[in-house]
Amino acid sequence: MKPPRLTPARVLLQGFLITVAVAWLLPVATAVYSSFRYYEADTQVNGVFSLPTALTLDNYRDAWAVGEMSKTFGNTAFIVLPALFFTLLLASVVAYACTRYSWRFNIAFLILFTAGNLMPQQVLFQPLFQMLKRTPWPDLLSDTDTGSLLGTKIAVILIHVAFQIGFCTFVLANYMKTIPTELSEAAAIDGASVPRQFFSVILPLTRPALAALGTLEFTWLYNDFFWGAVLLNQGNERPITSSIAVLNGQYATDFNLIAAASIVIALPTLIVYLALQRHFIAGLTLGSTKG
Repeated sequence: MKPPRLTPARVLLQGFLITVAVAWLLPVATAVYSSFRYYEADTQVNGVFSLPTALTLDNYRDAWAVGEMSKTFGNTAFIVLPALFFTLLLASVVAYACTRYSWRFNIAFLILFTAGNLMPQQVLFQPLFQMLKRTPWPDLLSDTDTGSLLGTKIAVILIHVAFQIGFCTFVLANYMKTIPTELSEAAAIDGASVPRQFFSVILPLTRPALAALGTLEFTWLYNDFFWGAVLLNQGNERPITSSIAVLNGQYATDFNLIAAASIVIALPTLIVYLALQRHFIAGLTLGSTKG
């Protein structure tokens, strides 16, 4: 196979891509480099881009202990995993109903779910805050019973599902439209009920789209800071992203310590992406060759 001919346009494109890649990787590389250095005795004196006088793992140990990451990782798992499961399940059910059956409001229903993504979440904070505050809920999983949904991890889960289901429904509906209806008809002729058609025929065929959405949704839910910070009023209930806020001092900040905490916090999303990379890329390219 002949290599592509070198043209001015290709040189400009490659130069642009290299520049963007360096711009994205430089902050990450700087954070990793700084996380292994002493701050006061090294970085603060010699600068961020200087050669280190010594390397250490103390920043990682201190970040884990001071940020109480073992507990906040558990809080994050309690929020993210159920939210991810129910988001994908409910979105696939809605997409199935809107694409495989013809009823009067199926298109309007799909548009309603999609339009929900256009509303900034911060705009709805005050109404949601008041609604959760007035909703009674005995929080049996917390040390303190607030008497309402406000201040509970269940509230954060419900909000994540409500906001993310629209985007997932839009993506899954577009993918389910490419599945031939003859498959469902053949299953119905063989006596399969509607739930059996959904779980045994349609849902397995949407695995690439679900893998791509699962990767994206896990990253978005895991990295959320806003809802965990404003709805969970107890510090020991907050997710992992709030651990960095604990590491900020009132008068001085150890940026190397924060860099170490950031690397630790980012590892789960990196692991999930690497594990599902093949399915994620396949999901992104779905329909690209369709006429």
